Amino acid sequence: MLHALRTMAPVRAIFLAFTAAAWVGVALLMLPIAKRDPGSATFLEAFFTATSAICVTGLNTVDTFGYWTPFGQVVIAVLIQVGGFGVMTLATLVGLTVLRRLSLGAGLHGAAEAHAEGFGDLRRVLLSIFRITVTVESVTATMLALRLWLGYGYSPGDALWQGIFHAVSAFNNAGFALYSDSISGFASDPLICLPLALAIIIGGLGFPVLHQLGKYPLKPLKWTMNTRLVVVATIGLLAAGWLYISVLEWHNPATLGALPWGEKLLAGFFQSVQTRTAGFNSVDIGAMHPATWIGMDILMFIGTGPAGTGGGIKVTTFAVLFFLVWAEVRGDTAVQVFGKRLARSVHRQAISVVLLALALVITATTLIVLLSPYSLDEVLFEVISAFATVGLTTGITPTLDPTSQVVLCVCMYLGRLGPITFASALALRNRKRLYELPKERPIIG
Repeated sequence: MLHALRTMAPVRAIFLAFTAAAWVGVALLMLPIAKRDPGSATFLEAFFTATSAICVTGLNTVDTFGYWTPFGQVVIAVLIQVGGFGVMTLATLVGLTVLRRLSLGAGLHGAAEAHAEGFGDLRRVLLSIFRITVTVESVTATMLALRLWLGYGYSPGDALWQGIFHAVSAFNNAGFALYSDSISGFASDPLICLPLALAIIIGGLGFPVLHQLGKYPLKPLKWTMNTRLVVVATIGLLAAGWLYISVLEWHNPATLGALPWGEKLLAGFFQSVQTRTAGFNSVDIGAMHPATWIGMDILMFIGTGPAGTGGGIKVTTFAVLFFLVWAEVRGDTAVQVFGKRLARSVHRQAISVVLLALALVITATTLIVLLSPYSLDEVLFEVISAFATVGLTTGITPTLDPTSQVVLCVCMYLGRLGPITFASALALRNRKRLYELPKERPIIG
């Protein structure tokens, strides 16, 4: 009983901390100083924006630049930073705890003894995450600010703020932009699109992977299974998304069709990166072919690496299911990945996470379809974008009824924290049966 309570403690702590931060954001955004027009933002506008920011999603019911004052924009940027850094830190600590099967409290006080994955003590872990965050965001902000200042004639102050805001939004996979059309005005500019894309990819890899890549950059044989899975799956999914989006939208005059071939490739790559759970768009998502939405739905649902700033069920979960099916097709008795055997408990955890995620997506989609006049493919895209904390939209979110917008908020909240807390609760449980029941097999298929 005591162990069960200790196991549930980190789950409650994560939810309570994020809930508190979100409510502080709501209160600040409801101040008159946060809104450009006279008066205060409505509760739903502030609530939706704060939830989207703290969950680093990027979905909006109002225009970020046109509706919120610089004060409101700073609040949004801080919420994004807190949301991204907080989940990255908590997921890493939970990972350390899981690896040594400690309670969170023991992990916090005894991380120095754990030496899980070679991360060292807690203070070094936190400082390393902080250094990575500051370094990536600073470099990205500098590149963007210089380009906006020297290439587009922005004043130094405006260019610096634009660079900082979009760098924070990119590294934390948030997708908030200070332009009504997101990054569409820079669709043909690689000096804007590529720094944003690189920051998104780095943030989505996760601290454990970044730590190992920094320690053994050219020695993949020393990487853990987690690092290998994340790197290989990320590269493969980015390439698949790039090819899929480019081919299907190549002749669409409303998206890639009107661009020269070089810019088509850039825009196709940029949108593939966004499906890693960032929410910028350089072309009109609402004008894409529904078949393109289906592919993007799958990529968004999969998401990024664990202990990163992105969302989704995580590429490691997807990879485990892929190798599980592959082993079953081959008739293998065990699932082997990169020369190692997967524990059977990992199979069950991956299946559980995916089935619960699907249940949430299906339930939310059904509710919104019943409440709104929009088609199933439009609503499904929006719900998966919310669950996977992506922020890409077909354009229907601002016009949804209040109940549907609240449903999306629930999806963002559970999608951001659910996979982490549920998977850690499964991994940390320690319940042993003293007996086994007789085996029997139902007919499958």
